[in-house]
Amino acid sequence: MDFPELLKAILLGAIQGLTEFLPISSSGHLVIGSKLLEFEQHSVAFDVFLHLGSLLAVLLVFRKEIAAMILAPIFWLRGSLEEKDRMYLLWDLYVIIASVPAVLVGLFLKDRVEVLFSSLPLVYSMLAITAFLMLTSGYLQDRGKELGWFRALLIGCAQACAIMPGLSRSGSTIFMGMLLGVDREVVARFSFIMSIPVIFGAAVLQIGDIAGQQFTEGSLINLVGGTVMAAVSGYFAIVLLLDIVRRNRLQYFGYYCLVVALTGFALLFFSNVS
Repeated sequence: MDFPELLKAILLGAIQGLTEFLPISSSGHLVIGSKLLEFEQHSVAFDVFLHLGSLLAVLLVFRKEIAAMILAPIFWLRGSLEEKDRMYLLWDLYVIIASVPAVLVGLFLKDRVEVLFSSLPLVYSMLAITAFLMLTSGYLQDRGKELGWFRALLIGCAQACAIMPGLSRSGSTIFMGMLLGVDREVVARFSFIMSIPVIFGAAVLQIGDIAGQQFTEGSLINLVGGTVMAAVSGYFAIVLLLDIVRRNRLQYFGYYCLVVALTGFALLFFSNVS
């Protein structure tokens, strides 16, 4: 058992769980973290399991809402849909609509996007854009707009754009919803729930890449350690972000992303000069 590699896997799992849901970009931080830690066993399988850990976190936090969304279509088909279940039935529809842009990007641009993950300048540029979104979010006011199918589609487009490494998925979707005038707490909860099919779909798309792959005992332990940490850290990240959104303090993450982006550009500049 390689404890240094296991510790790296656990650390990367924590990074995945925290950054998947906090508006600071999981893809960008995983690219940076893997390079800085020189994690030798970073593979497609490792990424898939980390995302499944993040998915478990969402399912745990929103287990009541997800159960209601599953039951709502059944009640509707039986003709016993009550008013309290109507919102969950609509959210089923909105999640499907919001997932369409990401599905299209995943199916047709997957190979092109994956190439971008090796570009640190692009990661830092996207982190700078995330910083801008978060810094300006504090100036957006709730206008009491309903979510609706068209706003759900636009939020889904923001989610699809966040496939770029360094551009935060949660930050982009919450910002878009707030820009459209939807209540920030509603948007935050919808952002997390709409991530379920996208995270699951991304994992499914990569299953073929790991089919038949041989795993050593050490690599399996690393996978388990990273996955568990991604689930635990993701759970607390969701709870934390819901509270921060409620208090309209997303700009704190903007300052963080800006510091990371500027530091990254500075390190790249000095490394090229030397």
